[in-house]
Amino acid sequence: MDQRRRTMACRSSDSPSVPRDMRRPAPDFGLEAARHRIGDRLVAGVDEVGRGPLAGPVFAAAVILDRGAIPVGLADSKTLSAAERERLNGEILRTAMVSIASASADEVDRLNIRGATLLAMRRAVAGLAARPCHVLIDGHDIAPGLACKGTAVVGGDGLSLSIAAASIVAKVARDALMRRLCAAFPAYGFGRHMGYGTPQHLDALARHGPCRFHRQSFSPIRQRVLALT
Repeated sequence: MDQRRRTMACRSSDSPSVPRDMRRPAPDFGLEAARHRIGDRLVAGVDEVGRGPLAGPVFAAAVILDRGAIPVGLADSKTLSAAERERLNGEILRTAMVSIASASADEVDRLNIRGATLLAMRRAVAGLAARPCHVLIDGHDIAPGLACKGTAVVGGDGLSLSIAAASIVAKVARDALMRRLCAAFPAYGFGRHMGYGTPQHLDALARHGPCRFHRQSFSPIRQRVLALT
């Protein structure tokens, strides 16, 4: 991607967001390399997973890749199979600096999903073993309270290898948690739909009502609670 197209996809605190070029076939290391050239030695990619589900936390990951050991095949987690994500997750954890954080369903209800997502991102960045010089964050928003400067990258999981790595790590970690919740609350089938509002999940809610890991502020849950009062 040339510099003009790369600039269009990014937003720092003093430039507007512009959607990514959808023709981009795969993420690369160009955004990170550009930061390295101006002296930002440690550049972290940040992404989240779990904004849409009716249950469970929202997860975020921050990843600083080792330029000499970047796993082959990194891509937006949504484009990968579960087996590919698991394989790449293991390679990322072995070769990169990684921090994973979350914001609970209660925090989603209290802060709204956007606020909880930004909180999880801030926690992920703060949890890195070394403070990054700059963070590349998937989406339109730069999480407030970061200890370094950041750039929002619209469609970043398809543009930046570091953000793609973060999307994989966050997805694998959240899915693992939802499978554990499925064992504790088998009636909802969390291990199959990961908390999303599938027909199976909505049917379980109609029969059993919500559990403490459901997001009470989300419409299907709120409507169910109101119907019972």
